[in-house]
Amino acid sequence: MAEAERIIGTPDTPDAAGNGQERPGEAAPGERADAEGAPAPAGESGTDAAAAGASGTDRPEATPGRPRGKRRIAVLFAVALFAYALDLSSKLIVVAKLEHHPPIEIIGDWLKFEAIRNAGAAFGFGEAFTVIFTMIAAAVIVVIARLARKLYSLPWAIALGLLLGGALGNLTDRIFRAPGVFEGAVVDFIAPKHFAVFNLADSAIVCGGILIVLLSFKGLDPDGTVHKD
Repeated sequence: MAEAERIIGTPDTPDAAGNGQERPGEAAPGERADAEGAPAPAGESGTDAAAAGASGTDRPEATPGRPRGKRRIAVLFAVALFAYALDLSSKLIVVAKLEHHPPIEIIGDWLKFEAIRNAGAAFGFGEAFTVIFTMIAAAVIVVIARLARKLYSLPWAIALGLLLGGALGNLTDRIFRAPGVFEGAVVDFIAPKHFAVFNLADSAIVCGGILIVLLSFKGLDPDGTVHKD
């Protein structure tokens, strides 16, 4: 038997045969390494794309033209309160110290302090329309108060504050001074030469209006955005 086995030879086992041959469908060790290091084709990494899309949607998109900064409501009412207090205190002093007295010369004949009662609009215009001017002043105050919610611009806050303070100053005279409610005469005392007599409330209204015109020409809106026509 030993001699026969020597002549015929010991047959190879399946495991031994498989060690030297490549199995069908199995890549060589070098090819497997290349396949593992190669990037995945486009369209096969669906989970990665979905994750990237989800992370992109979590980021808030910037809105073009959105107002920046904080609201300027405090500045608006601070300027209005300052203008109103200055106007009211000046009128109280004029009525107490200057009314029924000779004018006080400030710069010779060019500028005087002279107390008068004005039933019309600013600078003495339209004395026959006292009630109408009172309603206009009240409407201006309401409009400015509503606009304050969208106020982000500091220059606009100052301009509207001047308007609001001046309107409140003259409206106070219209309501509480003689001859009656909504028909009261406004106290004026600043009397330049060859010009109408006015008060500090009129000055605040005019300065606020001029500032609004300049801001509009520059393209600055009350919400802080800038537009170019």
